Amino acid sequence: MFGSGTRNAAYQAVAGPGHGRGMSQVGAFDQATAGATADGILAHYYPGAQLGTIAPTTVRVRLTVYDKETLDVYSDSGLTVAGRRVVAGQAAHLTPTPDGGANVVVTIGCDGDVLWRGSTDDPWAYPADPGPDRPAAEHLKVCDGSSFRGVLGVTQDNGQPVTVNQLDVEDYLLGVVPAEMEADWADKGGAEALRAQAVAARSYALAEHRYPYAQTCDTTDCQMYPGTDKEDSRAADAVHSTAGQVLMRDGHILRTEYSAAPGGGQPIDITTLEVGPTPAELESAPGAPAAPAPAAPEQAVPEQAVPEQAVRGNTAIDAKYAESGGAAGPLGDPMGPESLLPGKVGTFRLYKGGVIIATPTLGAQIVDYARLLQIAPQVSQSAGEGAGVQAAAPGGSRTPGTAATPTPPPAPSGQNAATGPGPADSVGTPAAATGAPAAATGAPAAATGAPAAATGAPAAATGAPAAATGALAAATGAPAAATGTSAAATGAPADSSAAGIAAPDHTAPVPEAAAPQQIPG
Repeated sequence: MFGSGTRNAAYQAVAGPGHGRGMSQVGAFDQATAGATADGILAHYYPGAQLGTIAPTTVRVRLTVYDKETLDVYSDSGLTVAGRRVVAGQAAHLTPTPDGGANVVVTIGCDGDVLWRGSTDDPWAYPADPGPDRPAAEHLKVCDGSSFRGVLGVTQDNGQPVTVNQLDVEDYLLGVVPAEMEADWADKGGAEALRAQAVAARSYALAEHRYPYAQTCDTTDCQMYPGTDKEDSRAADAVHSTAGQVLMRDGHILRTEYSAAPGGGQPIDITTLEVGPTPAELESAPGAPAAPAPAAPEQAVPEQAVPEQAVRGNTAIDAKYAESGGAAGPLGDPMGPESLLPGKVGTFRLYKGGVIIATPTLGAQIVDYARLLQIAPQVSQSAGEGAGVQAAAPGGSRTPGTAATPTPPPAPSGQNAATGPGPADSVGTPAAATGAPAAATGAPAAATGAPAAATGAPAAATGAPAAATGALAAATGAPAAATGTSAAATGAPADSSAAGIAAPDHTAPVPEAAAPQQIPG
């Protein structure tokens, strides 16, 4: 069963009194409603700062709400961990090891039967596509917790488990801005205040360096970041319209403190603020990193099913899907993994808006369900009557048609597999959520729930029988996918003896950013 709640439910946009250093959010709103632009607001509160630009980059966030816990993660579109594909309806449980790796357990749902266990030197869980601005169905979800963009990983801090979220900085701001400032201020004439907040929050995060394994954290000690829980289109507009903009001093990104101080607040002497790296020193954002680097992922399913279900590597179907526009194109989100056609004459993959098939003679083609059944009638014949897909979704249970105690497959290269199925033990127990969420401060946040991902089935116009997707899934055994703080802390970075977390292999130097310009007053 997957978790149905959120551990970050207490996160609220902050509107209470603050420390008074730097931008006042209340003052920014007042100035915006009086006609000031975001640039004007920033120039008022950070006089002498320069407005610069950065290339796309990532940020690492320590998710303190999950401190001292195993990372229990799943995705409606599947994920990859320890070199294995964890399909929709399954969850991965990662426990960090002292050497920088992780012990991994894969289960049916968040607390079901164990499918595989082993160890890896790559302690990250990767979504179907780790790039920026991906649809909700691809986000990684923590069991009984929140949803996150980007990748999730584990490490140790003073011998205790720590969870880290690495993601594109613009994706990060989609969660921060509406948690730090009321998104509905945009409806009250305060849209420019939200834009100023986005620039200040971007600068603050990139100037931080709190831990060996993460730049910043998810609480009021840093900036409020509840994952995707509070994402809002009005805050997203502020982020997108200021993409890449940061405040700088002497070529370095400024740690732009801000608060909800009443009375408008006062300008700050920017020489009293810390600075971070230059734009050129930032790591570049991941495009589509291989996860993991060595070999293509194996599907985390019982050993006997792997030859018939798992299709490994970057395939012709992957290329065709990307060419069509990916999840944003007419095909929409994937509904399961790439699978073999009957007789192993080729492969196919189901999407919400159609199917991609690939054979040596046809190449990769986009077809509807009816066409697939014409090409491979054995698919429907082998499914039998009443075949269907058992979807797994948060809050519901799933009982796939796999053995209750499957035999775990051999560990991939470079990994040590434990033996025997059964309840997870010391290598990574899927523990119950015990940590309390960070206390919220200030006034209640505006309702900012992100719209639910579309879950409709492909249009009937394709001519496919209503049970086509169920039949296809049943034929191949592939499961279907379920449809600076408001009171920013200024203390020195915490003294930590933490072990570092190895980065996903997708970093590279970035080009020099555009020359900064003085912010117009």
